[in-house]
Order: sequence, then structure tokens, then C-alpha cells
Amino acid sequence: MRTVLVAVLLLSSAAHASDADEIKATCLDYIEGYYTADAARMERALHPDLAKRIVVKDDKGRYKLGQMSAMGLVLATRNGGGKDTPPAQQQKDVTVLDVYENAASAKIVASSWIDYLHLARWNGQWKIVNVLWELKPVSKK
Repeated sequence: MRTVLVAVLLLSSAAHASDADEIKATCLDYIEGYYTADAARMERALHPDLAKRIVVKDDKGRYKLGQMSAMGLVLATRNGGGKDTPPAQQQKDVTVLDVYENAASAKIVASSWIDYLHLARWNGQWKIVNVLWELKPVSKK
């Protein structure tokens, strides 16, 4: 019985590691696709109903949600995305924060912003469903 339990725990751990690797690969498709203007790679990472949002403050001090769709991200990537970002500044630090069954969360620290992502296992593949992001403070030199 003990051997069976150990085998189940090892299989569960291996499956979790595999999920984390697949989630990281999806996140890298997203951020590296952006940096290289590879729209197909970006599209591969996204669920078609994705919403990418940021809280913005207008000139009257009111807070609003800025929003971009999956198609908007794909088109922005196709139109050049972040290809003008120098390679040395193309930060793409991915952290898988949590995985449970068909849901996961991850964080990407990019060149000038931070993304918090929700992912779902969709038809056997991990897809980014939601992104909440924030700009990094501009450093003054």
C-alpha cells in the first residue's frame, strides 16, 4: 500500500512539473512573441476570449480600466509589437505562481511592465485567459 501511495505522489508531482513547464512555455510564447513581432506565437498563447486590462487614471483623476482583446494583442504584435525593444532590455522573467487542475496563475516581469496572468487548460493546452498588468515606474537617469 505504501508503495502505491509513493507512486501516486510521484506521478502527481511529475504531472504538476509538466503542467508548470507547459504553462511557462505558453507564457514565453506570449512575451517572446510580442518582442519578436511573431503574431502566430502570440495567438498560440491566447484564449480567443482573453481580456488584458490595466487600471489607468485619466486627466481628471478618475480611474478606468483600459482593455485589450486577444485579437487586439495579436494585431498589435503583427504590427511590430515590441520588436524595437533592444534585446538586452527584453526582460521575460516567468514565474508560475499556482496550478490547480485546469487553472493556473503566473507572473511575467517584462521590460517596462508586469503581467499577472490567469491560464486555463483549454482543449488539452494551456491558454492565457486574463491578464492584469501594471507599468513599472520610469527610472530617471
